Amino acid sequence: MKQIINVLLTYIQIQYHIICYLLTLLVSKDFMPKDEIPISKKYHHLQVDDLPIIEVLEKLDYQKLIIAYEQEHGKPLKPVRRRNAKYKVPESMTCPRCGAPHIYLYDNTGGRGQYLCKICKTNFNDKIRFSKTVIFRCPHCSRTLEQIKERKNFYIYKCKNDDCSFYLKNLRSMSKEEKKHFKKYPHKFKVRYIYREFDFDFQPLSKESPDLPKVDISGIHSSPHTLGLILTYYVNYGLSSRNVAAIMEDVHNVNISHQTVINYADSVGYLVKPYLDNYPYELSDSFCGDETYIKVYGKWQYIFFFFDAVKKIILSYHVSPNRDTPSAIKAINDVLTKMDTIPDNLNFVVDGNPIYLLAKHYFYQQGINFDITQVLGLTNDDPVSKENRPLKQIIERLNRTFKKSYRSRCGFKSSKGSVSYVNLFAAYFNFLRPHSALEKKVPVTVPQLINLPNMPARWGKLIELAQEHILYEQQHSA
Repeated sequence: MKQIINVLLTYIQIQYHIICYLLTLLVSKDFMPKDEIPISKKYHHLQVDDLPIIEVLEKLDYQKLIIAYEQEHGKPLKPVRRRNAKYKVPESMTCPRCGAPHIYLYDNTGGRGQYLCKICKTNFNDKIRFSKTVIFRCPHCSRTLEQIKERKNFYIYKCKNDDCSFYLKNLRSMSKEEKKHFKKYPHKFKVRYIYREFDFDFQPLSKESPDLPKVDISGIHSSPHTLGLILTYYVNYGLSSRNVAAIMEDVHNVNISHQTVINYADSVGYLVKPYLDNYPYELSDSFCGDETYIKVYGKWQYIFFFFDAVKKIILSYHVSPNRDTPSAIKAINDVLTKMDTIPDNLNFVVDGNPIYLLAKHYFYQQGINFDITQVLGLTNDDPVSKENRPLKQIIERLNRTFKKSYRSRCGFKSSKGSVSYVNLFAAYFNFLRPHSALEKKVPVTVPQLINLPNMPARWGKLIELAQEHILYEQQHSA
């Protein structure tokens, strides 16, 4: 009987090891079921054209214009006489160029939203966000662009000039079959110059305050050393919360639950973010960016990493449910906020996703200029990709380092949990993790952390510095 039990126990142990191995494989993208593999969205069909010519019109004063009209014509300029009540202009409406009140505005399209100022002769639309002091012109023919569509976060403008060199060049480049197809289905071809003017509830170069954590670190029952141990196992070694709780009990005789580990990590993650974002980094002039996958609520989301390729510093670690232009803008904004001044030759090396070019256009509208260099595909089929491939490989290595740390979690149950963990990973990578390319030195040398004896002590000191930073900001903002 005893031999049978031993055989059964051995068999159960073998099964256990096999299950653990298979679970490890399932976490890897290459071995996931088809319905679990992140969707690789095709984005190369979206073409981003060059920036338009932006013409800034002179701001006018309607009162001065009225006086000038009276002096020139010998009579005052009368308000608009409306013969139909349905063409009444709202009292709150004013001309965006000269500031004329509603009594001087025509309803130019019978209630469809376009108005004409009688004083300065400016046409404008009540749905357009930007002031009518700016005109977008085609960079190829200088014709004024026309707004053709309104989307959730942007407006689409098109050059409708049939003599535009951009349009004619695209027509000439078509084959005979494509020209026949174009005559029947012109909407399937992109032949005219297109520009997207963005409208986000987001101000460039502004910082967002993180949400408050559920657990106040100052009120926890564990000692700073215990908290440092938990973070060392959880972040440095990439162990799951359950494994951390088991090690704390088996090795250190500290009885905590896996949920306590998560609560502590969430709290510290949000605590270190202001310190991480506002630290006075010394940066190089070589930056690269990329997105990687992270699972939240059982669905794939994205982390937008931007990285100083020389100093090995993570500058942006934005988590987003969408792989879209607003997320790319916020990620680039994280980098810009860490610069004292924006250099004239600022350049970001990214992949072929057009959202980064659209982000460049958005910042251009705000008066912030930089270049985007795109490394396309996996092979060096063009000189630009060949020259900048090393930078793309550097950010890919950062993605792999994060995935190695994140793999044991198999995803997060909340967005706050994913954000706080990414905060912890970025803080560990920048301030605590020795890097082989830096001769085993950490990317950012914090004097208070240098002579501490071990990693739990460094985590404890980093938390203390983060708390001091928050208190300092609170005192000086009061």
